[in-house]
Amino acid sequence: MSTPARLHISPAEALIDVPRQIQVQGLRPGEAITLQSRTVRGPGVAWVATARYQADAAGQVDLGRDAPLPGSAYEGVDPMGLIWAQAPEQPGASREVFGTEPGAALHTRITLLREGQPALEASLVQQLAAPGVQRREIREQGLVGSLWTPAGPGPHPAVLVLNGSGGGINEARGALYASRGYTALALGYFKAPGLSDYISNTPLEYFETALHWVHRTLQPANGFVALSGQSRGGELVLLLGSMFPELVSAVVGYVPSAVVNCAQNACDPALGREGWAWLYQGRPIPHVWENNRHATWAPWDEGPEPRRHTNALLTSLRDAEAVERARIRVERIRGPVLLLTAGDDGSWPSSLYGRMVAEHLAQAGHPWPVQQLDWPGAGHSVLFPTVPTTQLVYAHPVSGRLSTTGGSPAANAQADQASWAGVLAFLQQAVAAQAAHAHP
Repeated sequence: MSTPARLHISPAEALIDVPRQIQVQGLRPGEAITLQSRTVRGPGVAWVATARYQADAAGQVDLGRDAPLPGSAYEGVDPMGLIWAQAPEQPGASREVFGTEPGAALHTRITLLREGQPALEASLVQQLAAPGVQRREIREQGLVGSLWTPAGPGPHPAVLVLNGSGGGINEARGALYASRGYTALALGYFKAPGLSDYISNTPLEYFETALHWVHRTLQPANGFVALSGQSRGGELVLLLGSMFPELVSAVVGYVPSAVVNCAQNACDPALGREGWAWLYQGRPIPHVWENNRHATWAPWDEGPEPRRHTNALLTSLRDAEAVERARIRVERIRGPVLLLTAGDDGSWPSSLYGRMVAEHLAQAGHPWPVQQLDWPGAGHSVLFPTVPTTQLVYAHPVSGRLSTTGGSPAANAQADQASWAGVLAFLQQAVAAQAAHAHP
């Protein structure tokens, strides 16, 4: 090991959505080396990945050019493979991929091993909140959330961020939206301080209040307020856009539904999974499981492990009348719609749902842009750029039932990165269009 090696990461510190250049120089031509990544996430859990590479004739390894050797944590060329291929060091540990503090940066240590011995280390920092981004808790008018404000003078366009059936407040996405120039209200609606532990019977007036609060209090640029939600939150943003169109400028649905669903795994056990998820003016919003002649939970309850929730939900779509009763009236949305969907979704059939939404909008002659970005090999976790995608089987945070989100780590990682790029481009166009309309 006579040659002095150099481990180079560029940029060493940047936003989490920025790919990095990871290179090793000064190796012997053809030398095999090992790179290990280690990131502490969630409640102090170490996530790690290991990959072996072979130096070229110039004694260099470049992760943006070189695929790892067989037996590594990932396959193929990917500059960020050492990040998304990470898995918890201790099996069964927390699946939380972010830090415990809202918007905290993630610090990764990259170690170079030569002949099995540590030779060099370098650090890689992934920021969620850019310098100058501000966070404050919102506890007004019954609302429970976090407001993330971009650096620099406003007004800024606004995004209301909603989580899925795990509940809670999506701090990470709020921070990243603000880092890219959007005032983001990450709003909890269950499993958040002072709110119900369950999605059952959630009043939609809560979100109506939030939308009015955003318009009145934040006074966003040109009145632009987008909705961004994932999974049950993806269903919810389409529903809210259809019910309160005058308050919504654009809709971003991550793995959304085309129909209103029952409470499912996030239900209050006393009310059951076929209970209502949403209420408005004291009345339940009809869901697809009601009076459905073909819906059955058997493919889920009796299916092989790891269970795929999608298999049960597909049965509910066989009853065309029930589907039409529960269909979200997306044609009422007054703005562009972006659908981010996955063809191997294990939680529900988001690709099919996305096509249903797009078809209904086309049939209605929707005058705004509609885009479906679909990743056939990806699963339900099309969520966030450059985080680990290896934990495909999980216990639902409310019901505790084991299931798979589907997809593969590599496909999910590609969809995570590409979906966020698609969202930023979509919102940029939507903001520009609304500004042009406001200032012809």
